[in-house]
Amino acid sequence: LQVRLSGRVPQICCLHGPSAAGGAYMPAFTDWVGMVDGNASMYLASPRVAEQVTGERTTLEEMGGARMHATVSGCGDEVFDSDWQVIAAARLLLSYLPSSWQAEPSRLTGAEPETDSWPDDLIPADPNTAYDAMSVISRLVDARTFFEIKPRWATEIVTGLARMDGRVVGIVANQPSVRSGAIFVDSADKAARFVMLCDAYNIPLIFLQDVPGFMVGVAVERQGIIRHGAKMVTAMASAVVPKFSVVLRKAYAAGYYAMCAPGFEPRATLALPTAAIGTMSPEASVSAVYANQIAAIDDPAEREAFVAARIVEQKADQNLLRMASEIVVDAIVQPNRLRIELSRRLAAADGWSRPAVGRHHVISPV
Repeated sequence: LQVRLSGRVPQICCLHGPSAAGGAYMPAFTDWVGMVDGNASMYLASPRVAEQVTGERTTLEEMGGARMHATVSGCGDEVFDSDWQVIAAARLLLSYLPSSWQAEPSRLTGAEPETDSWPDDLIPADPNTAYDAMSVISRLVDARTFFEIKPRWATEIVTGLARMDGRVVGIVANQPSVRSGAIFVDSADKAARFVMLCDAYNIPLIFLQDVPGFMVGVAVERQGIIRHGAKMVTAMASAVVPKFSVVLRKAYAAGYYAMCAPGFEPRATLALPTAAIGTMSPEASVSAVYANQIAAIDDPAEREAFVAARIVEQKADQNLLRMASEIVVDAIVQPNRLRIELSRRLAAADGWSRPAVGRHHVISPV
């Protein structure tokens, strides 16, 4: 029944105690799981059974406690100190969701953001300098409306529901203050699940990009970063709700694609003046493309001058005005106008509808 209802009506789980064996799958099938710290747990076998089968000694909290599931496994969305808090959070979440997939989320009277000031250094010009994505989100959405989904898990990406001028929106944002905002295996899964949730319940999506790309290296390749990344791209590309992409700063490589690049038909791709779009950073690109030429130059000063000249060429290729002229981006927006621009474009999307005949389901990467 839960599977048949999935994506048709919201399913919310407030977990106040243990959910064991086959019963552990019941929360897993829901759209959101809130867990009471110290009481709630999910596990397929108790620590005693696990010890008998595998010889492993552990505790209930370590193997299936609320904090483990909210920070490590991703099965839990949030941890609460008491029963009433998890119930209050569930009620708040339901206020963002429609009664079914055939209804629209309720619109309320809009409110101003927590702050409308944009200091010049809010988004540092240096792409390697970290900042908190929440400082951007708080300037875009109505004050105190951001409901973060899975805030303790895969924190290099931020997902959550909010209101913008009273309309419900889903936000997917790279988090430069954690792992530089690169997309890892878990963050790809987190984003994919959230995009599917929003698409199921008619919630427009806003992607806030500041991404160096998907993480690379032996460890993530063995974890299946290609497979998990494909899952994120599939979810994003399959979503039919209105999508809007905003390039805040860097947008490189496949991370740019996964965060709803123009080829995936967002309603608009907007860019701040700090934006840079490309296959990789100019420095990395020069190092990769001109590796042999650089290695062949013996004189350090000549080598440095050669590299500097090539970096200037690469940066020119990423020029925002050129990209706007080629409709890679639809508009270059000043930061203090971004909320207004997004609100207007959301208003223009009012009354959108799903295709009359939906496509047969995709075969999503596992």
